[in-house]
Amino acid sequence: MNDSPHQILERYWGYKSFRPLQEDIIQSVLQGNDTLGLMPTGGGKSLTFQVPAMIKEGLCIVVTPLIALMKDQVDNLRARKIKATAVYSGMTADEISAHYDNCIFGDYKFLYISPERLHTEMFKAKLKMMNISMIVVDESHCISQWGYDFRPPYLRIADLRSILPENVPILALTATATPDIVNDIQDKLLFKRKNVLQTSFQRKNLAYIVRYAENKNNEIIHILNSVPGSAIVYLRNRKHTQDIATLLQQAGFTAHFFHAGLNREEKAMRQDAWKRGDCRIMVATNAFGMGIDKPDVRLVIHPEMPGSLEEYFQEAGRAGRDGLKSYAIALCASTETTKLQRRVTDEFPEKKVVARIYEALCNYFQIADGFGCFTTHDFSVRDFCYSFRFSETHVLNAFKILTLAGYIEYVEDPDNNSRLLFLVTRDELYNIGMSQHTDLIVQTILRSYTGLFSDYVFIDESLLATRTGLTHEVIYNELIMLSKGRVISYIPRKKMPQVIFTQNRVDTNRLIFPQSIYEVRQKRSEMRISKVIEYISKQNVCRSRMLLYYFGEKADNDCRMCDVCLNKTSSGVRRWEFDAVSNALFAHLADNNGSMPLDDLVSILPLDKPKNITILRYLLDNDERLSLKDGAIRIEN
Repeated sequence: MNDSPHQILERYWGYKSFRPLQEDIIQSVLQGNDTLGLMPTGGGKSLTFQVPAMIKEGLCIVVTPLIALMKDQVDNLRARKIKATAVYSGMTADEISAHYDNCIFGDYKFLYISPERLHTEMFKAKLKMMNISMIVVDESHCISQWGYDFRPPYLRIADLRSILPENVPILALTATATPDIVNDIQDKLLFKRKNVLQTSFQRKNLAYIVRYAENKNNEIIHILNSVPGSAIVYLRNRKHTQDIATLLQQAGFTAHFFHAGLNREEKAMRQDAWKRGDCRIMVATNAFGMGIDKPDVRLVIHPEMPGSLEEYFQEAGRAGRDGLKSYAIALCASTETTKLQRRVTDEFPEKKVVARIYEALCNYFQIADGFGCFTTHDFSVRDFCYSFRFSETHVLNAFKILTLAGYIEYVEDPDNNSRLLFLVTRDELYNIGMSQHTDLIVQTILRSYTGLFSDYVFIDESLLATRTGLTHEVIYNELIMLSKGRVISYIPRKKMPQVIFTQNRVDTNRLIFPQSIYEVRQKRSEMRISKVIEYISKQNVCRSRMLLYYFGEKADNDCRMCDVCLNKTSSGVRRWEFDAVSNALFAHLADNNGSMPLDDLVSILPLDKPKNITILRYLLDNDERLSLKDGAIRIEN
């Protein structure tokens, strides 16, 4: 295909121009360069690989841990008549094999895959038969042990380079990365040479505010009454999202709650209502926001701070993508520091506790020593905790450590939609004798969905029940019968979380938790929490400057919008005004041998004369380095 990036962009996506940095990344990939793209939330990362993949011959592999994002992007690509598919945890072996075969023989352009699948023998065998154009690593900070969301399966991505031709480039993408992480990503992915393309982390239209309030619920309502427009309230707990949404509804606001535990239809309904403006406020966990392009969010509120400034910056950055004035407000109480420090303890239960939880989990599913590898089990965390007297917090954090150590995989949000594939050809289907009900269901499926003979397709039994006039139970039973008869492969929806054992059960005395996934992660978690505490606690440094410095970027000026910049100093002027005059004063004195006439300074300092005089008087009274002699301000040696 000889089309240009702009032609591809307009033909498939309907846009005439790219956003800043998109085209630079696309050209770098088309030239065969390994590339790390740092783009802010909402910057349009997906187009940086989708456009060049449509130009290059072959299949683009997209590695991402976000199952919901995989499904959304596959659905969006298919809606544009682009052949795409996804492979992730919870799928059957037959289903996975069919997807891989489609990528080998079906002229597919995109394969979305979870990092855990990269080391399986099936994938590595099938990969050798695929014509790969490029590899995309989304959320690439996950490959770095310096990152806030380190995932060991990401380390296997570099192994693909030994299987694939040398000219297959890697594009790594992330929204936030410190300088250490930027270098680590490129090293771990074996970049042929360093190549980072990024935009500034500075958001000139976004006012970062830290507000102390003991009654946070009242403060949320006060803020929402003061700032009009669409809003997101981010919480760290699912139940809290429902509680706050109910509180806001009772206060007269239109609000929905959103978390990973909702089914797919409910998520889509709430998300669409918010994007249309029918619902003003989304109260959500961090499950909400990925891939959502709503430019006119005026307000993001954090009643509870995340465990890292990377997470906070991403979530806060969903405000004001249209460039208009917006607010990111963190609410803090007097106990905030203690709560944040306690998170590190909660996140890393003692190793002996993790071992006990692992042993209890194996017993819960009646898995014997030396057995269980790749078995999948529906899981109720509440029932498990009740049965073995564990706290839910300890169990979920132990699961993360066990996952990182390679013993299990915990899928909290399994696929919530049923999937179906016809195993017979269309001609064979018409020769199969069916009951009246079965024939009606099959015909309705064929009218409602496409691609059923070549790929698994998501179906909705409730929709089929409505269109056929049959009950949901009849639909389900008929599909099960067709599946048993090998007419279709039918995978009913899963409503419960799942535990997948990624190796056979081992004795607790032989469990190994490397330093990289326990002690090292614990130390870095403490460091990240300390930076969050510093951000909410400091009252004399511009909030925007603090965030930019954290990401290795220097700001030339204060933002003049955050709470620190707008707070009055003891001199009676705002912090940014005081700092502007003070910095300018010492710069002028340094350029003039440490002394300048007072009248000259009053005229050339950056504010109006009355404010310049006010600040100069304050500095002369309180800064021992300065003195006034013979009408000139001097720096004392």
